[in-house]
Amino acid sequence: MKLDAEVLIAGAGPTGLLLACELARRGVSFRLVDQSTAFFGGSRGDGLMPRTQEVFADMGVLPTVLAAGGEPLPTRIYDGDQVIWEGSQAETYPPTADVPYPNPYFVPQYRTEQILRDRLAELGGTLEQGVTLVDLTHLPDEVVVGLLTRSGPQRARFRYVVGADGGKSTVRKACGIPFTGETDEGTTMTFGDVRLSGLDRSHGRIWRYGDSFVSLVPLHGTDRFNFTIPVPVLPADTSLLEHLQDLVSAASGDPGIVLQEITWSTTWRANARIADRFRERRVFLAGDAAHVCPPTGGQGMNTGIQDAYNLAWKLAAVLGGAHESLLDSYEQERRPAAEAALDLSGRLLAKYKNGDADANVRSREVHQLGINYRTGSLAEDRRAQQGSLIAGDRAPDGRTETGKTVFDLLAGPHWTVLQVSDGTGTLGFVLPEYPEIPVYTIDPDVWLKFGITAGTTVLIRPDNHIAVCVTEDAHQAIVDYLQNRIGLSAITTSPLSQRTG
Repeated sequence: MKLDAEVLIAGAGPTGLLLACELARRGVSFRLVDQSTAFFGGSRGDGLMPRTQEVFADMGVLPTVLAAGGEPLPTRIYDGDQVIWEGSQAETYPPTADVPYPNPYFVPQYRTEQILRDRLAELGGTLEQGVTLVDLTHLPDEVVVGLLTRSGPQRARFRYVVGADGGKSTVRKACGIPFTGETDEGTTMTFGDVRLSGLDRSHGRIWRYGDSFVSLVPLHGTDRFNFTIPVPVLPADTSLLEHLQDLVSAASGDPGIVLQEITWSTTWRANARIADRFRERRVFLAGDAAHVCPPTGGQGMNTGIQDAYNLAWKLAAVLGGAHESLLDSYEQERRPAAEAALDLSGRLLAKYKNGDADANVRSREVHQLGINYRTGSLAEDRRAQQGSLIAGDRAPDGRTETGKTVFDLLAGPHWTVLQVSDGTGTLGFVLPEYPEIPVYTIDPDVWLKFGITAGTTVLIRPDNHIAVCVTEDAHQAIVDYLQNRIGLSAITTSPLSQRTG
């Protein structure tokens, strides 16, 4: 029976949408399905960390994303009309040559999803709504999937399936993968988005009120505020909007704040879980299907986006003939990152529960720029003396002599070779076996502070992590790596024209 597509992506939140965009950029056929018949309309994962902004820049959507949101607002905590604390969750930093997007940025999740859907359409991809995965069967070379569509049941065949279908993942359950962790029913909140009048948008507000509280934070790029309150027990004749109005009026003492409409709300429970494995034969888990964490620190959606960015190029490579074992590196690299996100979110949540004075403060730890794959099977550093930047790390940005940045050179779904000039004026390196891989020379000053010295050659993966660092026999080292470690076939052709960054 003919394959329906190479890859099925179940779930069209940020993780599934980004994976679809990345596969589309690489020419991989896929079906993206979601059981919902309507687009998500809430703010939920609104904090975009610096590493996620770098991914969006690579995809070409960052300008649109930035236009849809704004920088973090200051927060004031009130007791009645008295300000008892004022500040920001985190210190803000100026852009630098190596970190062009140094601060979290806030965009409501529904707008992020809309931007990714638009990008997917530009790339020729489509989203099928109202499609539920019912079951799946593992075969040696494919996965047979039962789908319930709006037109009836289907049986479809795919090389690979990716479950990006959230914490209640049908894909994970169909694979029998345990979701280890705990749900703290004693730590709950109600979140939502509300339209209101009578309140300026200059800062976020938290009002204490007896043993209760209410917060209202402006949502960038919208006419709404995000609210957070303890989970209410509502009488039958009282709506959530009425309860929220009563609480805001009583806590603030300001009758001029008038709530008009709750556009989205949810009840959250402290949930910290991780799948026992991220892969079952030809099926992979990503995003909340693989891990869920408290919202403290804004790690959840961002971690899922990094999952998709990591998995997409590996699926495309294997479908193009690379070693099947390359896919083993997905869990090897992403599970430690998910565990770190869970740990960080849990520590920040504990500060809230303990009433710590710095519970609202965030360090650079939440930015996700330090996530690395140094201990993974794809990191190879052959230098006798290493600096602070080694194989497995995120490749930092940098300004080159031509005016282009390192990120300009890396942009796109390709591998990249950077050779640090030794000052002789000659490149000394070509890669004729892989004419599709660009080779650039950069000035020694670009990454010198990280210990990348003159004469070093660096191979950078499609997800912009460093694969190989080498100072001697660079050509042979990189060819060996691509052929033997990755399984990319060499093509002997005329040498590449050498390029200067």
